[in-house]
Amino acid sequence: MSKSSAGQKRIIIAIDGPAGSGKSTLASLLARRYNYTNIETGAMYRALALKALENGASLDDGAALARLAANSRIELQPEQEGNRVLLDGKDVTQRIRQQDVTDGASRVSIHPPVREWMVEQQRQMGAGGGVVMEGRDIGTKVFPHAEVKIFLDAAPEVRSTRRFLQQPAVTTQEKSVLEELRERDRRDRTRATSPLVAAPDAVVIDSTNLSLDEVLQKAIGVIEKKLGL
Repeated sequence: MSKSSAGQKRIIIAIDGPAGSGKSTLASLLARRYNYTNIETGAMYRALALKALENGASLDDGAALARLAANSRIELQPEQEGNRVLLDGKDVTQRIRQQDVTDGASRVSIHPPVREWMVEQQRQMGAGGGVVMEGRDIGTKVFPHAEVKIFLDAAPEVRSTRRFLQQPAVTTQEKSVLEELRERDRRDRTRATSPLVAAPDAVVIDSTNLSLDEVLQKAIGVIEKKLGL
């Protein structure tokens, strides 16, 4: 049930941060608390990466990927357990979490034409407010005037351990997960378009030594201060 009052303004809550920082989990909890729509921008990039893989498109050809995106329909449908992701009408919720798509999404997301297309889609989705949108450039590029901006971070070793625990132990080693995450960080922070960086007016929450509940309570404090609760 929403903790918001019926007449309360429905704002945009932007959550940015690197891979494995806990953005998706935090966004889901906040969306549920305030009865907001949770928009996973990462799922959108994953869906496009999956389409590229299925169509044999190069993940390094930004122009080709942009053309592919323009002929794609990516939908996020809220469910009790999280968003259901549809690609051209097909449910790809589970498929986009697999490692080949995860790796592909990181490569797809660096291309300026792809990011411009994604930003336009994301702005349309969140234009009316009442959304929690998480990604890597929400507070800096997609919604620079969002009422609440949170930059969620954690030490690379902590983030890689979280990622490792999310994956089947038989398929990977923790050291390789850390190496992949550091490479992902490098790509995200050095890309030409919308590099990963905290917005000047974002509240930075470092979750390295915090429990999930402690992170959630800090985020709620930021939001409810803005809402005047």
